[in-house]
Amino acid sequence: MANEPEYLDETPSQTAGPYVHIGTVPNFLGIEGVYAEDLGARMLDEHTKGERITITGRVLDGVGAPLRDAIVEIWQPDAAGLFPSPEERRGAADPHFTGWGRSACDFDTGLFRFATIRPGRVPLPDGRLQAPHVNFWIAARGVNIALHTRMYFPDEAAANAEDPILARLMAEGRGETLIAEKTDEGFHFEIRLQGHRETVFFDV
Repeated sequence: MANEPEYLDETPSQTAGPYVHIGTVPNFLGIEGVYAEDLGARMLDEHTKGERITITGRVLDGVGAPLRDAIVEIWQPDAAGLFPSPEERRGAADPHFTGWGRSACDFDTGLFRFATIRPGRVPLPDGRLQAPHVNFWIAARGVNIALHTRMYFPDEAAANAEDPILARLMAEGRGETLIAEKTDEGFHFEIRLQGHRETVFFDV
């Protein structure tokens, strides 16, 4: 008779707590000597190609109050639409651009900030071009599984209209939640976890 299968209990999930900041952004907390600078703090250098931009934003709860202890990460292609990844087969990405950044939300204002470049367009597997966008990953208290979303640019109207994903969300009346606001500093993107104008999140 075959051995009875053994089933293990699922490890319980927990929300992101203060340990996330200690482990990922110690310099932000004033803990020095772990890293020269927090990982993901710098995405480019003086040789990076493309238009330099600043992205700011906040993570808002269901009543519109900013979360001041969230961690936000972004992932994007370079100015030519290429990712700095071994899986990139379309060409060589800009070696002076990391494509990945991490920012802790400011404890006083709730703001996150990234100095990056405007991304190029990336094709879907069927060849249709997506509009320039930045992928976001959000971890925060009360969020058991980190959330994924993306930010589009308000001054890319033609490309936005051609983007298959954004076009579908626009037809459903939710696409505007993914379009950033143009500001004097660059672009501002508010991520709403619940409530009115809740941001569209992706199951990836």
